[in-house]
Amino acid sequence: MSYTETIGSRTYRFADLKTLMAKASPQRSGDQLAGVAAASEEERVAAKMALAQVPLRTFLNEALVPYESDEVTRLVIDTHSPQAFAEISHLTVGDFRNWLLSTSTDADALTRIAAGLTPEMVAAVSKLMRNQDLIAAARKRPVITRFRNTVGLPGRMSVRLQPNHPTDDVKGIAASMLDGLMYGCGDAMIGINPASDNLAAITKLLLMIDDFRQRYQVPTQSCVLTHVTNTIAAIEKGAPVDLVFQSIAGTEKANAGFGISLALLQEAYEAGLSLKRGTVGSNLMYFETGQGSALSADAHFGVDQQTCEVRAYAVARKFNPFLVNTVVGFIGPEYLYDGKQITRAGLEDHFCGKLLGVPMGCDICYTNHAEADQDDMDNLLTLLGVAGINFIMGIPGADDVMLNYQSTSFHDALYVRDVLGLRRAPEFEEWLESMQITDARGALLSASTQQPLLEGARDWMGIA
Repeated sequence: MSYTETIGSRTYRFADLKTLMAKASPQRSGDQLAGVAAASEEERVAAKMALAQVPLRTFLNEALVPYESDEVTRLVIDTHSPQAFAEISHLTVGDFRNWLLSTSTDADALTRIAAGLTPEMVAAVSKLMRNQDLIAAARKRPVITRFRNTVGLPGRMSVRLQPNHPTDDVKGIAASMLDGLMYGCGDAMIGINPASDNLAAITKLLLMIDDFRQRYQVPTQSCVLTHVTNTIAAIEKGAPVDLVFQSIAGTEKANAGFGISLALLQEAYEAGLSLKRGTVGSNLMYFETGQGSALSADAHFGVDQQTCEVRAYAVARKFNPFLVNTVVGFIGPEYLYDGKQITRAGLEDHFCGKLLGVPMGCDICYTNHAEADQDDMDNLLTLLGVAGINFIMGIPGADDVMLNYQSTSFHDALYVRDVLGLRRAPEFEEWLESMQITDARGALLSASTQQPLLEGARDWMGIA
């Protein structure tokens, strides 16, 4: 089905829904690289005007990636709930935007319709929204998950403590981990990106974190971000696996590039569940995504990069994840050119994930060859804090020495919690107070108060 819109004396024609969606997207370098972006701002406006008139039902009948050849499309269509969709089934994309922003639409309403939304519907409405709209609507939709603590409660924001090391040195990782805990970070999880996929090295890291966690009774969860097949192997060998990690994308072909399928993810999910390591809940999958991953694998099928990204959230949703992380600026300026594009993408990803019922966090980050700096990250951090982000990254000095990119630091987490009045996961907050790291309000105590724990942990880890 084709679509048209006239502005003045010029009529714009869009061959199909896939083209219309791409042309309506805010400007970004990835869509330009793929040759699907609007040629002018006027064409972009025309596409948005035409998209606003498209009935939501259309997305159930016009697949952007063919049903017959893509298991992600089949997942979306086969799990769609007509009952949940009924409440909004009469709306166009433009009407849906107005419904989302209405003061009468609350968290209960957004929860009711989640199973009736497809990623394409959610991506479409985001294209009609200003940044403030994305913030206002996402803020209405908390998504709460539980493993050893509770993440996503309103008024709270968690931090993934990311103590990476370029050679997987256990003492170096332990030192960064202790540093982060002393700053009150780590309630989302302690998650290491290993430099090596060697199973013995991965198991050593898992054992180190679990040993520390048990010794100090830390109510958090660990993860070593290796390929899901390595995690399954580690589970089979008895390693203490908490969260099961995998990078995912929005098409079957892109996921194949990651060496995964829905069946493999199901196997990993069931393996994680079999361990029964959660104490307050059983959400245990940890997924990472990022706009541009499908394009970089030549697996986007002409679909714009943001819509491909949102399709990945449908994959995540199937496995009841504990955390989902859009690593927003990590792929590079070929896909998100500058701070403005990174900021917009971060707000889009968070909004779209939350609308689908996914527990969204964001690695607020950029690579050193992007037209962005830490001020851009400060802005996005603040906006996402207002929007109700579930978690962010905590990295020593905001500079990851293993992955070589810039993110957010332990101090950044203190900043955003202070200015927005955000608290940590309740179980972790109680632990910090009991260990005299923070006071009852969540403020850090002095270094002298923290020193006994710090010295004891250093001795135990053999850190000078």
